[in-house]
Amino acid sequence: MMRHPMKGLLVDDDELYARTLQRSLARKGIETEIALDAASALAQAREHLPDFALVDLKLGADSGLGLIEPLRALRADMQILLVTGYASVATAVESIKRGADDYLPKPATVPTILRALGLEVPGAADDTSATDDTMTPLSRLEWEHIQQALAETEGNISAAARLLGMHRRSLQRKLAKRPGPERRWIDE
Repeated sequence: MMRHPMKGLLVDDDELYARTLQRSLARKGIETEIALDAASALAQAREHLPDFALVDLKLGADSGLGLIEPLRALRADMQILLVTGYASVATAVESIKRGADDYLPKPATVPTILRALGLEVPGAADDTSATDDTMTPLSRLEWEHIQQALAETEGNISAAARLLGMHRRSLQRKLAKRPGPERRWIDE
């Protein structure tokens, strides 16, 4: 009996990240649909009944944690992976308690996602570089932390600087230096 191609659901409010990840997974033979918010995620899941869902923790005003149980109710054997750029022990524990199968720091590479899904990663046995086992670069984490502070203060740089405990000019300098080469992380 021939197994159907694996189908997935990518739930992330960062459309660029989701589309890039979708193309990368397609090159591995994995079909995916994209949902940019919780409501469309549930609609897509009902329509397509995916084998797995990769769910971002922060979905605009929604939380990916709230999607775990309804997704699990739609298909008990669906693998649910929660991803986040704001990893913490508390959310990791909460996601597993709610029924997630795994919790991955963002940006998650394709080999990391495939391993979390229990799929073979071609060339992984020969790969001694372990690029996806390295930690997220500090500049990327700092950038994401700054973006979170800006979101919480509705873009107010002075308020974000106070929230971050730094001088406004220092924050402005950091904003002018956007982290660069991490853009290639998805396919590695």
